[in-house]
Amino acid sequence: MSAVHLPHPLRDHPAATRAAIDAFWVLAIGVIAAYAFFAALGAFAPGDALPLTIVVGILLVLFCVRAWTGRRRAAAREEKDPRLVHARERRGF
Repeated sequence: MSAVHLPHPLRDHPAATRAAIDAFWVLAIGVIAAYAFFAALGAFAPGDALPLTIVVGILLVLFCVRAWTGRRRAAAREEKDPRLVHARERRGF
């Protein structure tokens, strides 16, 4: 008897994976912004809500690491293939 092999929902669909990761970071930025807003408003003292402060601090550190590594990856992608640059210059673009 053979088994039915269904496609993996995230591994076989990189667009779905990217969308899920982006949704997580949008929610994380929202949590960080809401925390900063209400803390600045004086709705609570960060020392009184210590577990929430720790969670938001961890999210903030993770977001900073993601932004820093994404920036490095973007810089690496900007390095162009010299053959393509030469071909474009030859055509006058």
